[in-house]
Amino acid sequence: MRKRDSLFRSVILTLLIGLVPFIGWSQDSDLKPVTNKYAIKNATIVQAPGKTIQNGTILIENGIIKAVGSSVTIPADAWVVDADSMFVYAGFISGLSNIGVKKPEDKDGGDDRKLTGTPTDERAGITPGNSAREMLNVSDKSVDDFRKLGFTASHSVPHNGMLPGTGTIIILGGDNDQDMVVKDQVTMYSQFSGAGGVYPNTVIGVMAKYRDLYRKASQASDYQNKYNASPNGMERPAPNATLEALYPIVSKQMTVAFKAEGIKDVMRAIVLQRDLGFKMMLGEVKQGWDAIPAIKATGAPVFLSLDLPEWKEQEKKEDKDDEEKEEKEPTESELEEKALQERQYAMIKNYYTQAGKFSSNGVKFGFSTMEVKSKDFRTNLLKVIENGLSEDKALAALTTEPASILGLSSLMGTIETGKMANLVVSDTAYFTKDANVRYVFVDGIKYDFEAKKKKKKKSSDGEGVDAAGVWNYTTETPQGNGSGVITLKGTPGDYSGTISVSFNGSTNEIENVEVDGNNVSFSFKLNMGEEITVDISMDIDGDTFEGTLSVAAFGSFPMEGSKEPNN
Repeated sequence: MRKRDSLFRSVILTLLIGLVPFIGWSQDSDLKPVTNKYAIKNATIVQAPGKTIQNGTILIENGIIKAVGSSVTIPADAWVVDADSMFVYAGFISGLSNIGVKKPEDKDGGDDRKLTGTPTDERAGITPGNSAREMLNVSDKSVDDFRKLGFTASHSVPHNGMLPGTGTIIILGGDNDQDMVVKDQVTMYSQFSGAGGVYPNTVIGVMAKYRDLYRKASQASDYQNKYNASPNGMERPAPNATLEALYPIVSKQMTVAFKAEGIKDVMRAIVLQRDLGFKMMLGEVKQGWDAIPAIKATGAPVFLSLDLPEWKEQEKKEDKDDEEKEEKEPTESELEEKALQERQYAMIKNYYTQAGKFSSNGVKFGFSTMEVKSKDFRTNLLKVIENGLSEDKALAALTTEPASILGLSSLMGTIETGKMANLVVSDTAYFTKDANVRYVFVDGIKYDFEAKKKKKKKSSDGEGVDAAGVWNYTTETPQGNGSGVITLKGTPGDYSGTISVSFNGSTNEIENVEVDGNNVSFSFKLNMGEEITVDISMDIDGDTFEGTLSVAAFGSFPMEGSKEPNN
């Protein structure tokens, strides 16, 4: 009905301004497309991993793929996209994300001192009755950011808490929030996040609470079933919305989607699943390489994170250092430093080889986009391919595998007649460095994108951005959110300053400041019981910046900030 009404309005408008009925507008325009038929011709069509049609045509009508092949007849009223030398893929699917889901407003918890042991379920982060569907925002920036990369669908889940609610399959487009919904209550999203200030506020507390909730829900479900079958002589079951929302988990009708970034969280989820028996998938896995045998034994599918630590060409640096030191025997300090560099390099490389290891071990996986920044997605994906994942397996992890894991294979994941017209069109093969996404179709609606022009970067000895001033920043780490102030003095090429850190309340001198175009990077020493080196990278855009905070082998964490006025 939505598309028919939209088409009717557009046809009337076309007649009024005297245009022929097959002219269309881009979705970026305020005007709706006049036609609901598109033909993408002369394209290299990658129907599925390893299955390609050369010089093929895809016919789209009413949001459905009507035909695909090398000899498709194009209707006279179809809007033709000449995709000569372009590549067409099935639209990508994010296996676990917060795309399109609004963050909840911070609520004043009031005086929790009397409730630390018995808080309300909502205060404790236990809201399994909530659904991502209730929190969708089609205008959320994340929808546009990931659509530009080729994503057309997502398994989106709520934010915050140990049991935030159920996940929803959405498409990345629509006239309104509910137009996005493909399938509701797909999974029960769970994470090992304490409530902060009240029980459960530790990982041990969260584990204990899971067990308690599951067992209570199992008992309540059994009693409810008996009451439904023969209520005579039985007390009416006491209503409990939290436990009732968990009944599908107990009956194995719904899968628990655990966010499990580190190896410890992966193993915690496996232990809970083994002890309680629920169906499980693992998401946003960053450090799962050592747990592959344990994961494989459970049969649980996995969504690997593409939020990866910054890649540093350690080998090249080490080779250069070796050449410089050939003439003299290295000192003990230099040997220790080299050994540390090698350990850090090996640790970081594990993140990039992880997907290849999962693939070679036969573990079913896709990719999640919960924490990766959209600007880093393709860079990280290509680096993962360089480190052992084949292009076909990478494409499968973006299309056929998430479709299979999430029960969507009849709707999306491949380019076949009858499926949703969710497509991504790139000007060359997507997995090449210089590829640009030119068109994305979401439910048959076309979105146009300009090819990116290569930016000329200024050399490190060039003038660079003027970053002097006071910058307030925030950062997200597994230990919680942090904040502070960066003060930069001087001019490009000669900066000095300080950075304050909320984690320990310290203010620290910055060193090794480098400027490259609009990027400013520096390091500082932080005392957290022992001295550690922290690297900061800031990509400055006017009075705001996005960047990373990196701590050697512990990885990189997102940060963002803004400049104080008059600074």
